[in-house]
Amino acid sequence: QVQLVESGGGLVHTGGSLKLSCAFSDLTFNIYTMAWFRQAPGKERDFVAAVTRNGGSTVYAESVKGRFTISRDNGKKSVYLQMNSLKLEDTAIYYCAADKWSVIARTQTDSYTYWGQGTQVTVSS
Repeated sequence: QVQLVESGGGLVHTGGSLKLSCAFSDLTFNIYTMAWFRQAPGKERDFVAAVTRNGGSTVYAESVKGRFTISRDNGKKSVYLQMNSLKLEDTAIYYCAADKWSVIARTQTDSYTYWGQGTQVTVSS
């Protein structure tokens, strides 16, 4: 059974940075497109960023472009989200997700089969 475990969340002031990590349990990590989503209280889960299997292509939500960077290390079976210039509106639970076999980085929630439990990111003024 594939498991995803996020880490790296926490409390940060506006303008600060955090780096999220997601550890993947299965040896087949390199056949999955990986993504980060987030969900703020009372809101739907939204796409943040995705990276294709070999890391060659990335997609970002407009709200995070230029501030967040998604990356992956297939040798370590991990995906990362570097978040810079954090804003109050970035406060949410951040989820790692995996999409098996896809060759493109998709943005829809229902494209992803496996999900982590989430890690809380809180940005304060």
